[in-house]
Amino acid sequence: MTTRGIYEIGEMPPIGEVPRQMYAQVIRQDRFGVPRNAFKVERVDVPKPARGEVLLYVMAAGVNYNGVWAALGSPVDVIAQRQREGDPSNFHIAGSDAAGIVYAVGEGVTNLRVGDQVVTHPGQWNSEDPFIKAGGDPITAPSARIWGYETSWGSFAQFAKVQAHQCMPKAKHLTWEEAAVPSLTGTTAYRMLTGWPPHTVQKGDVVFVWGGDGGLGTFAIQIVKMMGGIPIASIPSDDRAQYCIDLGAKGCVNFRKFDHWGIMPHWKDTEAYNKWAQGARAFGRAIWDALGERRSPRIVFEHVGEVTVPTSIFICDNAGMVVICAGTTGYNAVADLRYLWMRQKRFQGSHAANDEQARGFNQLVVDGKIKPCLAQLFPFDQTGEAHQTMHEGRHLPGKMGVLVGAPRTGLKDIP
Repeated sequence: MTTRGIYEIGEMPPIGEVPRQMYAQVIRQDRFGVPRNAFKVERVDVPKPARGEVLLYVMAAGVNYNGVWAALGSPVDVIAQRQREGDPSNFHIAGSDAAGIVYAVGEGVTNLRVGDQVVTHPGQWNSEDPFIKAGGDPITAPSARIWGYETSWGSFAQFAKVQAHQCMPKAKHLTWEEAAVPSLTGTTAYRMLTGWPPHTVQKGDVVFVWGGDGGLGTFAIQIVKMMGGIPIASIPSDDRAQYCIDLGAKGCVNFRKFDHWGIMPHWKDTEAYNKWAQGARAFGRAIWDALGERRSPRIVFEHVGEVTVPTSIFICDNAGMVVICAGTTGYNAVADLRYLWMRQKRFQGSHAANDEQARGFNQLVVDGKIKPCLAQLFPFDQTGEAHQTMHEGRHLPGKMGVLVGAPRTGLKDIP
């Protein structure tokens, strides 16, 4: 059988037939900047799966903020970073969520075969890493990387190279585009809420979720509710409240009605500090009002960072936990340490998920207990525009996706 040189977008090769080249949305250093200009469709060679890897034909991919960071070249030039680590690649293909079909299997892979329909989680690592072989959590290992951000090959291409352990069963009741979008943010939220005992969600726990209408928040609300907790969500405008309530939030707080945000004033500046504390207390009271009782959050679900961390630590209940996975507003988070040691609160970093946690979340999706929350879908040639929309904050509540190989929307299975 003759292998074709390339297939057009939406023209699906026979299962198992891998062309020599593919179309990919490529980012290069000389295009770093706004996403709509940084992403450009190019023809590139299809990568070959190495030992422990598989090659997926990508049906659809999810949009995440790390694609915006990759396009901007900030806060990290991901291409230069990899080159310093020994990878000579001078390009970047973003995308850390994918739903697709296995088209080729590398040496040593026994749990997957050509034709399997899968979704991916974004955690990659070297299985021979001494840290992992000694029993360490793989996602905290020195070799751990986020696929599609810290690796050259991501999901915004016709074919994607992934490690076999990243692949999980696709939910049969979901379309390709619905299945493609939950994994990165969903597995991250799952680890944040279940991975740090004793601060896992217990029945009746109040959990405050920053950005309840966003990609992380939509899954955090659902996970908290499913585990018997009581989610209260922050929202940027009152018209987003019903969306969060429909997902399971008990109530919402519009953070734009408060103005004390930012790095906390120095404690010796009594006047400025007291003004900040007054704002933080008012925000805490708004959470009580949304809940309907005077109980502070046992867990605060953080990813906003610089402008909100001081308040998050302040409003967290005694012996509670603020768990954070990002810093979308910046990284210089100042805290009043008195509230950490005197009230014995925990400030916990969390990043992505290991295989067990990723599969735990995916099983909830497969079982229909978690909604994928797909809100906007873009065609492949508008991948840059999808990220521009996210960069400018114009996206709708929920998740965004890109249709890659699936010939049309609404397909739950291969044609």
